[in-house]
Amino acid sequence: MAQLREIKKRIVAVKTIQRITKTMQMIATAKFTAALARAKNSRPYTDTIRGLVAKVSAQAGDTSHPLLEKPARASGKELVLVIASDRGLCGAYNSNVLRTATRLLAEIRAGGSEVVLDASGRKALGFFKYQKQEVSNRHAVGDRPQYEVVEKIGQDYIDRYVAGEFSSVKVVYMRFISAARQRPEVMQLLPLSLPKAPEGAEAAGANANFDFSPSAPELLDELLPRSVKVSLYQAFLDAVVSENVMRMVAMKAATDNAGGLGRTLKRSFNRARQARITTELTEIVAGVEALK
Repeated sequence: MAQLREIKKRIVAVKTIQRITKTMQMIATAKFTAALARAKNSRPYTDTIRGLVAKVSAQAGDTSHPLLEKPARASGKELVLVIASDRGLCGAYNSNVLRTATRLLAEIRAGGSEVVLDASGRKALGFFKYQKQEVSNRHAVGDRPQYEVVEKIGQDYIDRYVAGEFSSVKVVYMRFISAARQRPEVMQLLPLSLPKAPEGAEAAGANANFDFSPSAPELLDELLPRSVKVSLYQAFLDAVVSENVMRMVAMKAATDNAGGLGRTLKRSFNRARQARITTELTEIVAGVEALK
Protein backbone atom coordinates (compact mmCIF):
# COMPACT_ATOMS: atom_id res chain seq x y z
CA MET A 1 0.00 0.00 0.00
CA ALA A 2 2.84 2.37 0.87
CA GLN A 3 4.50 1.72 -2.49
CA LEU A 4 1.27 2.50 -4.38
CA ARG A 5 0.84 5.75 -2.47
CA GLU A 6 4.44 6.78 -3.21
CA ILE A 7 4.10 6.03 -6.94
CA LYS A 8 0.83 7.98 -7.07
CA LYS A 9 2.51 11.01 -5.47
CA ARG A 10 5.29 10.84 -8.04
CA ILE A 11 2.76 10.68 -10.89
CA VAL A 12 1.03 13.81 -9.57
CA ALA A 13 4.38 15.60 -9.21
CA VAL A 14 5.48 14.66 -12.74
CA LYS A 15 2.15 15.88 -14.19
CA THR A 16 2.60 19.20 -12.38
CA ILE A 17 6.12 19.57 -13.74
CA GLN A 18 4.89 18.70 -17.23
CA ARG A 19 2.25 21.43 -17.08
CA ILE A 20 4.87 23.95 -15.92
CA THR A 21 7.38 23.06 -18.64
CA LYS A 22 4.63 23.10 -21.28
CA THR A 23 3.64 26.60 -20.18
CA MET A 24 7.27 27.75 -20.23
CA GLN A 25 7.65 26.29 -23.72
CA MET A 26 4.64 28.25 -24.95
CA ILE A 27 5.95 31.48 -23.37
CA ALA A 28 9.41 30.92 -24.89
CA THR A 29 7.81 30.28 -28.29
CA ALA A 30 5.90 33.56 -28.14
CA LYS A 31 9.02 35.47 -27.04
CA PHE A 32 11.11 33.78 -29.73
CA THR A 33 8.62 34.76 -32.44
CA ALA A 34 8.63 38.41 -31.34
CA ALA A 35 12.42 38.55 -30.90
CA LEU A 36 13.00 36.90 -34.30
CA ALA A 37 10.78 39.50 -35.97
CA ARG A 38 12.78 42.33 -34.36
CA ALA A 39 16.10 40.78 -35.36
CA LYS A 40 14.95 40.17 -38.94
CA ASN A 41 13.60 43.71 -39.26
CA SER A 42 16.89 45.25 -38.16
CA ARG A 43 19.19 42.95 -40.16
CA PRO A 44 18.73 44.67 -43.59
CA TYR A 45 19.54 48.06 -42.05
CA THR A 46 22.64 46.66 -40.33
CA ASP A 47 23.89 45.02 -43.53
CA THR A 48 23.17 48.15 -45.57
CA ILE A 49 25.10 50.38 -43.17
CA ARG A 50 28.08 48.01 -43.23
CA GLY A 51 28.00 47.78 -47.02
CA LEU A 52 27.79 51.56 -47.35
CA VAL A 53 30.75 52.01 -45.01
CA ALA A 54 32.77 49.54 -47.07
CA LYS A 55 31.96 51.36 -50.32
CA VAL A 56 32.75 54.82 -48.98
CA SER A 57 36.00 53.64 -47.38
CA ALA A 58 37.09 51.86 -50.56
CA GLN A 59 36.41 54.91 -52.76
CA ALA A 60 37.83 57.40 -50.27
CA GLY A 61 41.38 56.26 -50.93
CA ASP A 62 43.81 57.01 -48.12
CA THR A 63 41.18 58.56 -45.87
CA SER A 64 41.66 57.29 -42.32
CA HIS A 65 39.42 57.37 -39.26
CA PRO A 66 40.08 56.80 -35.53
CA LEU A 67 37.55 53.95 -35.41
CA LEU A 68 39.38 52.04 -38.16
CA GLU A 69 42.80 52.07 -36.48
CA LYS A 70 44.26 51.50 -33.07
CA PRO A 71 44.65 54.72 -31.08
CA ALA A 72 48.18 56.15 -31.15
CA ARG A 73 48.18 56.41 -27.34
CA ALA A 74 46.31 53.16 -26.72
CA SER A 75 46.84 51.41 -23.40
CA GLY A 76 47.55 47.72 -23.11
CA LYS A 77 43.96 47.03 -22.08
CA GLU A 78 41.31 45.22 -24.10
CA LEU A 79 37.62 45.50 -23.27
CA VAL A 80 35.45 42.39 -23.52
CA LEU A 81 31.65 42.54 -23.28
CA VAL A 82 29.98 39.19 -22.52
CA ILE A 83 26.26 38.94 -23.34
CA ALA A 84 24.49 36.17 -21.40
CA SER A 85 20.93 35.75 -20.08
CA ASP A 86 19.20 36.86 -16.91
CA ARG A 87 17.47 33.48 -16.46
CA GLY A 88 18.43 29.86 -16.85
CA LEU A 89 16.55 26.84 -18.21
CA CYS A 90 17.76 27.60 -21.73
CA GLY A 91 19.87 24.53 -22.44
CA ALA A 92 23.55 25.10 -23.19
CA TYR A 93 23.10 28.78 -24.07
CA ASN A 94 24.95 30.31 -21.14
CA SER A 95 27.56 27.58 -20.82
CA ASN A 96 28.55 27.93 -24.49
CA VAL A 97 28.80 31.72 -24.30
CA LEU A 98 30.73 31.68 -21.03
CA ARG A 99 33.07 28.94 -22.26
CA THR A 100 33.88 31.03 -25.34
CA ALA A 101 34.43 34.10 -23.16
CA THR A 102 36.75 32.19 -20.82
CA ARG A 103 38.89 31.05 -23.76
CA LEU A 104 39.06 34.58 -25.13
CA LEU A 105 40.07 36.06 -21.76
CA ALA A 106 42.80 33.42 -21.39
CA GLU A 107 44.14 34.20 -24.89
CA ILE A 108 44.23 37.95 -24.23
CA ARG A 109 46.02 37.52 -20.92
CA ALA A 110 48.44 35.04 -22.46
CA GLY A 111 49.30 37.73 -25.02
CA GLY A 112 50.33 40.08 -22.22
CA SER A 113 47.30 42.41 -22.35
CA GLU A 114 45.09 43.43 -19.47
CA VAL A 115 41.34 42.71 -19.69
CA VAL A 116 38.52 45.05 -18.72
CA LEU A 117 35.40 42.91 -18.39
CA ASP A 118 31.84 44.11 -18.97
CA ALA A 119 28.81 41.83 -18.66
CA SER A 120 25.16 41.79 -19.62
CA GLY A 121 22.91 39.26 -17.88
CA ARG A 122 22.80 37.91 -14.33
CA LYS A 123 24.18 34.52 -15.40
CA ALA A 124 27.39 36.15 -16.64
CA LEU A 125 27.70 38.18 -13.44
CA GLY A 126 27.22 35.10 -11.27
CA PHE A 127 29.74 33.11 -13.29
CA PHE A 128 32.49 35.73 -13.14
CA LYS A 129 31.82 36.35 -9.46
CA TYR A 130 32.31 32.63 -8.84
CA GLN A 131 35.50 32.76 -10.94
CA LYS A 132 36.64 35.75 -8.82
CA GLN A 133 36.98 37.94 -11.91
CA GLU A 134 36.11 41.59 -11.52
CA VAL A 135 33.32 42.92 -13.74
CA SER A 136 33.84 46.59 -14.57
CA ASN A 137 30.30 47.40 -15.74
CA ARG A 138 27.00 45.57 -15.80
CA HIS A 139 24.61 46.47 -18.61
CA ALA A 140 20.93 45.75 -18.00
CA VAL A 141 19.33 45.50 -21.46
CA GLY A 142 16.58 42.97 -20.77
CA ASP A 143 14.53 40.72 -23.05
CA ARG A 144 13.56 43.55 -25.41
CA PRO A 145 16.73 45.50 -26.26
CA GLN A 146 16.01 49.14 -26.99
CA TYR A 147 18.24 50.90 -29.50
CA GLU A 148 18.46 54.02 -27.31
CA VAL A 149 19.93 51.96 -24.44
CA VAL A 150 22.40 50.09 -26.66
CA GLU A 151 23.35 53.34 -28.43
CA LYS A 152 24.51 54.82 -25.12
CA ILE A 153 26.66 51.75 -24.45
CA GLY A 154 28.14 51.95 -27.95
CA GLN A 155 28.84 55.68 -27.66
CA ASP A 156 30.58 55.12 -24.32
CA TYR A 157 32.79 52.46 -25.92
CA ILE A 158 33.58 54.75 -28.87
CA ASP A 159 34.55 57.66 -26.60
CA ARG A 160 36.75 55.55 -24.39
CA TYR A 161 38.35 53.82 -27.36
CA VAL A 162 39.17 57.07 -29.16
CA ALA A 163 40.60 58.44 -25.90
CA GLY A 164 43.06 55.54 -25.88
CA GLU A 165 41.60 53.76 -22.86
CA PHE A 166 41.44 50.46 -24.79
CA SER A 167 43.35 49.00 -27.70
CA SER A 168 40.30 46.97 -28.79
CA VAL A 169 36.68 46.21 -27.88
CA LYS A 170 35.30 42.69 -28.38
CA VAL A 171 31.82 41.27 -27.82
CA VAL A 172 31.09 37.63 -26.93
CA TYR A 173 27.52 36.64 -27.76
CA MET A 174 25.39 33.85 -29.25
CA ARG A 175 24.87 34.48 -32.94
CA PHE A 176 21.52 33.34 -34.30
CA ILE A 177 21.87 31.53 -37.64
CA SER A 178 18.62 29.57 -37.77
CA ALA A 179 16.11 27.98 -35.40
CA ALA A 180 18.23 24.82 -35.49
CA ARG A 181 21.63 26.48 -35.27
CA GLN A 182 23.12 29.06 -32.91
CA ARG A 183 26.84 29.67 -32.53
CA PRO A 184 28.84 31.47 -29.82
CA GLU A 185 30.89 34.15 -31.52
CA VAL A 186 33.52 36.77 -30.75
CA MET A 187 32.86 40.02 -32.63
CA GLN A 188 35.52 42.71 -32.81
CA LEU A 189 33.58 45.89 -32.34
CA LEU A 190 36.58 48.27 -32.33
CA PRO A 191 38.71 48.90 -34.28
CA LEU A 192 36.00 48.45 -36.86
CA SER A 193 36.75 45.83 -39.48
CA LEU A 194 35.20 46.60 -42.84
CA PRO A 195 33.25 43.87 -44.66
CA LYS A 196 34.69 42.69 -47.94
CA ALA A 197 32.74 43.60 -51.04
CA PRO A 198 31.67 40.71 -53.31
CA GLU A 199 34.08 39.96 -56.13
CA GLY A 200 31.57 40.89 -58.86
CA ALA A 201 30.72 44.20 -57.24
CA GLU A 202 34.41 44.92 -56.65
CA ALA A 203 35.22 44.30 -60.32
CA ALA A 204 32.26 46.37 -61.47
CA GLY A 205 33.21 49.32 -59.28
CA ALA A 206 36.94 49.14 -59.86
CA ASN A 207 36.90 51.88 -62.51
CA ALA A 208 33.99 53.85 -61.08
CA ASN A 209 34.57 57.35 -59.74
CA PHE A 210 32.27 58.79 -57.10
CA ASP A 211 31.72 62.37 -56.05
CA PHE A 212 30.92 62.57 -52.35
CA SER A 213 28.64 65.22 -50.94
CA PRO A 214 29.44 65.81 -48.17
CA SER A 215 33.06 64.69 -48.39
CA ALA A 216 34.17 61.11 -47.66
CA PRO A 217 35.69 61.99 -44.25
CA GLU A 218 32.42 63.66 -43.21
CA LEU A 219 30.42 60.66 -44.37
CA LEU A 220 32.70 58.31 -42.41
CA ASP A 221 32.34 60.49 -39.31
CA GLU A 222 28.61 59.82 -39.51
CA LEU A 223 28.56 56.24 -40.79
CA LEU A 224 31.30 54.58 -38.72
CA PRO A 225 29.91 55.38 -35.24
CA ARG A 226 26.46 54.37 -36.45
CA SER A 227 27.84 51.09 -37.82
CA VAL A 228 29.44 50.33 -34.43
CA LYS A 229 26.19 51.02 -32.55
CA VAL A 230 24.02 49.10 -35.00
CA SER A 231 26.39 46.09 -34.91
CA LEU A 232 26.24 46.07 -31.12
CA TYR A 233 22.44 46.35 -31.21
CA GLN A 234 22.25 43.44 -33.65
CA ALA A 235 24.43 41.35 -31.31
CA PHE A 236 21.97 41.97 -28.44
CA LEU A 237 19.02 41.07 -30.67
CA ASP A 238 20.71 37.86 -31.83
CA ALA A 239 21.48 36.95 -28.23
CA VAL A 240 17.81 37.33 -27.18
CA VAL A 241 16.57 35.29 -30.16
CA SER A 242 19.11 32.52 -29.44
CA GLU A 243 18.22 32.46 -25.75
CA ASN A 244 14.51 32.06 -26.40
CA VAL A 245 14.83 29.44 -29.12
CA MET A 246 17.15 27.37 -26.91
CA ARG A 247 14.77 27.73 -23.96
CA MET A 248 11.90 26.67 -26.20
CA VAL A 249 13.80 23.54 -27.28
CA ALA A 250 14.89 22.78 -23.70
CA MET A 251 11.35 23.09 -22.33
CA LYS A 252 9.94 20.92 -25.12
CA ALA A 253 12.50 18.23 -24.28
CA ALA A 254 11.61 18.54 -20.59
CA THR A 255 7.89 18.25 -21.39
CA ASP A 256 8.49 15.16 -23.53
CA ASN A 257 10.68 13.59 -20.83
CA ALA A 258 8.04 14.27 -18.19
CA GLY A 259 5.44 12.61 -20.40
CA GLY A 260 7.66 9.56 -20.84
CA LEU A 261 8.37 9.37 -17.12
CA GLY A 262 4.63 9.67 -16.39
CA ARG A 263 3.88 6.72 -18.66
CA THR A 264 6.60 4.66 -16.98
CA LEU A 265 5.23 5.50 -13.55
CA LYS A 266 1.70 4.54 -14.64
CA ARG A 267 2.97 1.13 -15.75
CA SER A 268 4.77 0.71 -12.43
CA PHE A 269 1.60 1.74 -10.59
CA ASN A 270 -0.52 -0.78 -12.52
CA ARG A 271 1.99 -3.57 -11.90
CA ALA A 272 2.14 -2.76 -8.18
CA ARG A 273 -1.66 -2.62 -7.96
CA GLN A 274 -1.98 -5.92 -9.82
CA ALA A 275 0.61 -7.49 -7.54
CA ARG A 276 -1.28 -6.26 -4.48
CA ILE A 277 -4.59 -7.64 -5.82
CA THR A 278 -2.93 -10.97 -6.61
CA THR A 279 -1.44 -11.10 -3.11
CA GLU A 280 -4.81 -10.36 -1.49
CA LEU A 281 -6.54 -13.04 -3.58
CA THR A 282 -3.85 -15.54 -2.69
CA GLU A 283 -4.30 -14.72 1.00
CA ILE A 284 -8.09 -15.12 0.72
CA VAL A 285 -7.78 -18.48 -1.07
CA ALA A 286 -5.22 -19.63 1.52
CA GLY A 287 -7.59 -18.60 4.35
CA VAL A 288 -10.48 -20.50 2.74
CA GLU A 289 -8.33 -23.59 2.33
CA ALA A 290 -7.27 -23.33 5.97
CA LEU A 291 -10.91 -23.32 7.11
CA LYS A 292 -11.77 -26.56 5.29
